[in-house]
Amino acid sequence: MEKPKIVVVGSSNTDMVVKVPYIPASGETILGTDFMTIPGGKGANQAVAAARAGTDVTFIACVSDDSFGKQAIENYRNEGIDTSCIKIQPGIHSGIALINVAEGGENSISVAPGANSYLFPEDIYGFEDVFEGAKMVLAQLEVPLETVEAAAEVAHEKGIPFILNPAPGAAIPESLLSKVTIISPNETEAAIITSRNEFSEKDVPIMAEEIFEKGGTTVLLTLGGKGVYLKTFDFEGIIPGYKVKAVDTTAAGDVFNGALAAALAGEMDLKEAVDFAQRAAAISVTRMGAQPSAPTLEEIQHVQF
Repeated sequence: MEKPKIVVVGSSNTDMVVKVPYIPASGETILGTDFMTIPGGKGANQAVAAARAGTDVTFIACVSDDSFGKQAIENYRNEGIDTSCIKIQPGIHSGIALINVAEGGENSISVAPGANSYLFPEDIYGFEDVFEGAKMVLAQLEVPLETVEAAAEVAHEKGIPFILNPAPGAAIPESLLSKVTIISPNETEAAIITSRNEFSEKDVPIMAEEIFEKGGTTVLLTLGGKGVYLKTFDFEGIIPGYKVKAVDTTAAGDVFNGALAAALAGEMDLKEAVDFAQRAAAISVTRMGAQPSAPTLEEIQHVQF
């Protein structure tokens, strides 16, 4: 049976990961244990997660002609991802992320975007033909905002649902929100979108409502293991998550979004798709690494919690 097609627009990074006993404080040096170099980047993580979850993925991104970029493209091809729309930008480094992963699974991440900053709106318009036949378009914010806006515009013009994972957190212009079908911030990102300096658990429904009113879009406010606060025109409430022992939470949100796009592209009901995505994310945090942690469709369907 033919797989549904989605387009992912976003970043490609190489993650340099150190396992540490805890996240160091400012100015503190600590000794870690293991070091790994792992393919990452929010866009790439979501593209891989969606491909493993059963979709035909075209990835629009930008890498350098360095060894990291070449290896990244090879990795995507091995996942069955269409790499024909990955731009090669010579003379700059490919995206790099430095990640500390603590024993409890929490992490701290620093990103040097490199070539990701060279994915421009004109590149999106140049690749416009690949949007034809897509069931979903998925983007994040590790590439320039105007590039994300161009992707949203193309999706809007072609009548394709557009999922925005607003990470890293940033203020979102209403011109972009008006073209978003589903937005999936975590609590911190929701606070930034709603101009809050601080928030508590009681603010979650309020933030979801404010984001909904800004764009009239479906809001999936992710709460980690506690679940997802869903706000639509006809439903508002928490869809419970799954409690697991976390090993590495690095790409949990990316796996959630990739699996969500795959489920919706396969015409799954929204609430069922959210549950499907939460199952995928729960599996991912029990494994080390970003892309290596993304589960297959069979694993998502048959895992027992």
